[in-house]
Order: sequence, then structure tokens, then C-alpha cells
Amino acid sequence: MARILLVEDNEMNRDMLTRRLARRGHEVLTAADGAEGLAKVASDRPELVLMDMSLPVLDGWEATRRLKADPTTAGIPVIALTAHAMDSDREEALGAGCDDYDTKPIELPRLLEKISRLLDKTAPSEA
Repeated sequence: MARILLVEDNEMNRDMLTRRLARRGHEVLTAADGAEGLAKVASDRPELVLMDMSLPVLDGWEATRRLKADPTTAGIPVIALTAHAMDSDREEALGAGCDDYDTKPIELPRLLEKISRLLDKTAPSEA
């Protein structure tokens, strides 16, 4: 399973999703805002980031832009998590560099499928 960084400012959402992902074998790291998320990406090198887009200190759009602009972290897949469900919101998240997009409330089976697909894409191939 993977090391996943969950960047979410709502403590209840963070705790619930952390428990659900951990039960499926993932190691889950957490951050409560975009600045803390970027620091954890740099120090802990997660294999995937779940990024809430409406965050204090540094929002998810800007945190993702910075993560993707850094050559050392640009390859880490980011899934945007947001209550904003309009097509324009999806396009904005993808335009900021997110690799996928999911709406809240989270439907765990759908999110797990997206996580699996992105992890499979970034897994080193065996020679």
C-alpha cells in the first residue's frame, strides 16, 4: 500500500478519511493547511497527495501549483478534494496541476479507484 498525504483543514473529515484509508493498508500523513502540506511533501515524500482546495494559510490551488513547479515533487500525483462540483471547478483544479478531482462528500469506492489508478501510473516498472 501507499504513503498518502491528506491535506484537509476540517478535523472531522481528516480523521474519518485517515481511518478509512488506514483500514485499507495505506500509511496516512496529514496536514491542516497548504503550507503544512508542502512542508510534509518535502520532508516525508508521500506517493500521493489528497488536496482539499479550500484551505487556510495557502489554498489547495496554490499549494498544488508550487508542488508541481518543484522538479523534486512534480511527479507526485495530486487528487483535488472539494465541495465545488461545477465543471469549471474541475477544470480549475486540473489547471493548477492536480492529476484528478473528486467531490465531497467523499464516496470511498470512487476515491480508492482514483488512488489506485494514479499509483499504478507512477509505480516504477520492474525490469
